[in-house]
Amino acid sequence: MRATREDLDARLPELRALGADQGILELIVVRPSEDERETPETAELTIEDGLAGDRWEPCVDANGRPDRHNQLTIASTRLLGLIAEPDRWPLSGDNLLVDMGLDIEGLPAGSRLAIGDDVIVQISEIPHTGCAKFSARFGSDALKFVNSPAGRELRLRGMNAHVVQPGTVSTGDVVRRL
Repeated sequence: MRATREDLDARLPELRALGADQGILELIVVRPSEDERETPETAELTIEDGLAGDRWEPCVDANGRPDRHNQLTIASTRLLGLIAEPDRWPLSGDNLLVDMGLDIEGLPAGSRLAIGDDVIVQISEIPHTGCAKFSARFGSDALKFVNSPAGRELRLRGMNAHVVQPGTVSTGDVVRRL
C-alpha cells in the first residue's frame, strides 16, 4: 500500500479535524535493537529510560546532563492508517501510537499528556521529521506529505516527548491533554 501525494492531500481536511484533547493509545512499540520491533500490551515508562526496553539512549547536553527531550516518539494512527496497513505501523519507529490529533496549535511544546491512570509525558520543542527510512518503508509521497508545511503544522510525522511522571501504560488507555 503506497499512498500517492494526491490521495494524501485529499485527506488533509480529515487530519486537520482531529482533536488534540483526547484519544486512545492504540499500540506500544518497543525497539530493542535496530530494525527489531515488539508490541506489548503493557509497558513501563520511566524518567531515566523512557519506554523500558527500548534502544533510545540520551544525548548529553553542554553541562554533561542527559537530554531526554527526544526520549519518546508519539505518532497518530490516523496518518499511519492512510499510508500503511496496521501490521506495518510499528515500522514507523514510533513508540506510542495514538488515535488523536497532534497539531502544534492544540499541543504546543511544553504541553503535557496523561496516559492511563499514572503516566504524564511532556511534548518537546524538538521536531520529529521523516527520513530516508520512513520513505523506504512508506513511500516518497508519504515522506513529502509529512514533511510539507501542513504536515509539520499537524505533526503528521509525530512528535518527541519525555516522561515526567512514570508508570505503566496499556493499549486502550485514554490519552488526554492536561
